[in-house]
Amino acid sequence: MRQQKPQRPTKPTRSRSDQPKQTPASKGPRLINDQNFEGPQESVRLNKAIADAGVSSRRHADDLIREGRVRINGAIVKELGTKVAIDDMVTVNGEPITRYKHLTYVVLNKPKDVIATSNDEKGRTTVFDIVRIKSRLFTVGRLDRNTTGVLLLTNDGDLANKLMHPRYGIMRVYKAVLDRPLRPDHARKIAAGIELEDGPTQPCLVTIDPSDRTSIMLGIKEGRNREVRRIFESFEYEVKRLDRKEYGSISTRGLARGEYRHLTREEVYELQRLVNMVE
Repeated sequence: MRQQKPQRPTKPTRSRSDQPKQTPASKGPRLINDQNFEGPQESVRLNKAIADAGVSSRRHADDLIREGRVRINGAIVKELGTKVAIDDMVTVNGEPITRYKHLTYVVLNKPKDVIATSNDEKGRTTVFDIVRIKSRLFTVGRLDRNTTGVLLLTNDGDLANKLMHPRYGIMRVYKAVLDRPLRPDHARKIAAGIELEDGPTQPCLVTIDPSDRTSIMLGIKEGRNREVRRIFESFEYEVKRLDRKEYGSISTRGLARGEYRHLTREEVYELQRLVNMVE
């Protein structure tokens, strides 16, 4: 009599309701060593490959290409829109770049008297003297030397450019302390938009502290040079102190002046959502 082989036990199956739910944060990029990491696509535009490597923004990458400072497999390439494959060797100024994205996102509570550039010809302290990270970062917009508060730094050129683009209307909230109380009629004009030398400002949010009318919260959706100071200066107010409290969904809550931290995956996802990079 032939002996029957024992049957293998079947693996239990999960019902759909038992499956783990995908949270919004899980749609974002993976985290490795507290930094985001993404593998390369089959082929990408050359300026994107340069931006992904943290060398520069896409716009600046186009300038590097035009100037003949970029080579693919040893040959200089000046044609914008050129695509590179995974196995292509890309160099910028003779230095090879990686096709992998090690994306870093940092928020700094910028102190006063610190320059928001990578170097300063006068030898003054820059934000990169404070944020000492191996990745090559650049700032998302600028804060002038005497302005404190939220400053984002990243090597994600796509996200940075979108956050700064006026099309997306990312809210920046500032607290300004003036040399004298803000008049209600001036507050109404500022809220409606005023004319500056480089064009009209967009309508904005103006809140006067009722206990101290020199203390003003201003919410704007543009990132023009010294815009907040110029708005108040147009009515002959002097801005004694200016602190950026929020940039989009990011604030300096929990950070002392001069401190910085990496953004969480959820915070990065929310910034991407604000500029329609994710659903």
